[in-house]
Amino acid sequence: MAWTITKDLEEYLAEAGDFLRADPAGNTVPLSVAETLRAQGTDVYGNADAVFGWWRPDAGEVGGIFLHTRPYPILLSAMPERAARELADVLAGDQGSLPGVNADQVVAQAFAAAWERRTGTAGEVRMRQRLYRLERLEAPKPLPPGTPRIATASDHSLVLAWLEAFQQESQGPGGVNALLVDDKIGYGGITLWEIDSVPMSLAGRTRVVADMARIAPVYTPPEHRRQGYGAAVTAAVTRSALGAGARDVVLFTDLANPTSNSIYQRLGYRPVIDRLMLAFPAPSGS
Repeated sequence: MAWTITKDLEEYLAEAGDFLRADPAGNTVPLSVAETLRAQGTDVYGNADAVFGWWRPDAGEVGGIFLHTRPYPILLSAMPERAARELADVLAGDQGSLPGVNADQVVAQAFAAAWERRTGTAGEVRMRQRLYRLERLEAPKPLPPGTPRIATASDHSLVLAWLEAFQQESQGPGGVNALLVDDKIGYGGITLWEIDSVPMSLAGRTRVVADMARIAPVYTPPEHRRQGYGAAVTAAVTRSALGAGARDVVLFTDLANPTSNSIYQRLGYRPVIDRLMLAFPAPSGS
C-alpha cells in the first residue's frame, strides 16, 4: 500500500507539508488543525490522539493526505479515487470503525463505497458544504448599529456558551473544549459585534498559516438574528484575518442554508469547491 499512517504530527508535516501548502485554500482544515495541535497537543479535539496519513504512489510525490481527530469524520484532501479506496481498505483492517468521511464528492463516494464493501456499513449524507474564498471584501450596506471588538480573556464564558450553542444547532459531534476557546481568544481569533458594550454576534478565525486563514464559526443568538449582525461581524473578522497577514481568506457554508450562502457572496466570497460529509452509523446494539 502507498499509505503511511502516523500519530507523529511533525513527521506528518515534514512529509506532507509541501503538498498542503501547495493549495492552502483547499487544504485549509488540515493546515489550521495542525497549527492548533502544535499549540495545544494532539488530543485537544477529543479523547484520543489525532491520526495522520499521506499517500505516495510508487515512491513519487505525496498525492493525498488524511487527518482524523475523533469524534469528527475522517478528513480527506483531494486525491485520486484509487487512493481513497486504498485508504478505506487500510483503515477497515486497522480501525474497524469510523464516524464518517469528509471530502470532495468524488473522493468521499469512492472512500464510502470501499468502506461499505469492507465493513458492510453504508454512508449516509450528513451535510453538503461549499468552500468560498474571498475575492474582495465588500462591507454590508447598510451596516447595523454597533461596532466590532476583539474578544479578550474576560469574554471566555460568553464565547464558550455561544460556541456550545453553535455546536448544538449544527449537530456537531462532542462538546466544545474550553482550551480551544482560550487558544482562539489568545491569538485574537474571536471578534464580537456589540451595541453599547452588549455582544450581539460572534465570528471566529483560524491562525494564519501558509498565508491563509479560515472564518469559523459565525454565531448569532436567536434573539439577535435577522438584524445584519452576522454579516457585520463576518466582515469585521475578515478584516482581522487580512490584517494578520492572510492573503487567502476562506470559509465553509452548509449548502442547505441559502441565507448564509447569499450573505457571504454579498461580502465578496466566491465558490471554490463543494464537499460532502457522510456519516457511518454505528451498528445497532453497539
